[in-house]
Amino acid sequence: MLFQPDMETMPLGKLRQLQSERLRHLVAYVYERVPFYKKQLDEHGIRPSDIKDIGDLHKLPFTKKNHLRDNYPFDLFAVPMSEVIRIHASSGTTGKPTVVGYTRRDIDIFSEVVARSLAASGCKPGMKLQNAYGYGLFTGGLGLHYGAEKLGMAVIPVSGGMTDRQIMLLQDFQPEVMSCTPSYALTLSEEFAKRKISLDSINLKTAILGAEPWTESIRKQVESGLGIDAVNIYGLSEIMGPGVSNEDVDEKGSGSYIWEDHFFPEIVDKDTGEPLPEGEYGVLVFTTLTKEALPLLRYWTNDITNIYYEHSSKRTHVKMGPIRGRSDDMLIIRGVNLFHTQVEDVIQYFVELSPNYQLVVSREGNMDEVEVRLEIKDTFSEILTSTTSHQELRGRVVKKIKDNIGLTMKITLEGPGSIPRSEGGKLNRIVDRRKVY
Repeated sequence: MLFQPDMETMPLGKLRQLQSERLRHLVAYVYERVPFYKKQLDEHGIRPSDIKDIGDLHKLPFTKKNHLRDNYPFDLFAVPMSEVIRIHASSGTTGKPTVVGYTRRDIDIFSEVVARSLAASGCKPGMKLQNAYGYGLFTGGLGLHYGAEKLGMAVIPVSGGMTDRQIMLLQDFQPEVMSCTPSYALTLSEEFAKRKISLDSINLKTAILGAEPWTESIRKQVESGLGIDAVNIYGLSEIMGPGVSNEDVDEKGSGSYIWEDHFFPEIVDKDTGEPLPEGEYGVLVFTTLTKEALPLLRYWTNDITNIYYEHSSKRTHVKMGPIRGRSDDMLIIRGVNLFHTQVEDVIQYFVELSPNYQLVVSREGNMDEVEVRLEIKDTFSEILTSTTSHQELRGRVVKKIKDNIGLTMKITLEGPGSIPRSEGGKLNRIVDRRKVY
């Protein structure tokens, strides 16, 4: 289903004209209204009139997260506070949070792109959405809520966690759709199996999953565990929130459509910042073409992915691949680049292992080392008491990781339930112990 067919199928030539028009307006807008951007452009010798079309985008400087923090809380806003009707912020776990503001038009567009995303996921007016994203400063809960209402769905605003209540409402309210993090969907599927709850007792058809990187192996676990289609939604608060891009339910695994009439994407080299050709992996950069309160030029997301035009007959917008990880979370172990999702991909080959895992990074002398904590399924728990079976499985995992990733890692096999689960929010897969040295 297409929520806005004319926009989602706009011919590329016409789309480029629209993007160019919006970019010209955006650059003049921020130059006039945001002192930070006037200073940035002046320092780079750029006048708004130098930007003729979307092809000139690379001339503009990047905006990075530290710029938002340096201008905390509201100095990057382009409108007076009297025009701001909502404020969100990141968790601020590494310092001051990044703060985002929205005008009424921003909220309308936010709702519009989430409605597009939900429609692409197979949602329709009249369906019920059980929203298990957190409500609050995090953009996920309210973002999905308003978008679902825009589409004509009935929203059950449960918020995150509270697994007993989530299961009760899935059984009692019979929603067709649920939204949450992929790690929490995995937690729910495990709880259904553990409690021996029949999938016939629920009416769930689709799960809208995002807010953290996930892989095809997690998709398979969630889909089989809950009897649903699991569809990826992507976004980040600085750009808008959820709904920047989304998979089509009929094209799962082939990438997520970026709504590029509002968010223009680039892929750049993580070291040089130079634009990379279509299909190559690098850092995802976005320019917000229509935001009023917090417009951003070439925002450096730190997310590693690629973009490409491999279209079905449905839409003309560009697709992005799965997020491999974040450039600031990428581990470099003995000269090899490592993302935790690569380990997640390996686990799926072992029927003895649950999809729950954790990477523990430490430093021995001048060398970084990674221990991979893996969890054995209930049905294979006898492996833990058999030295031969334990060593045999461990050896197979070591070899598979070496063959696939190129690293020999320490593998620790643990009992069922030993690895932390998501309680509704994002799940940290990496424990970094190097800071103690």
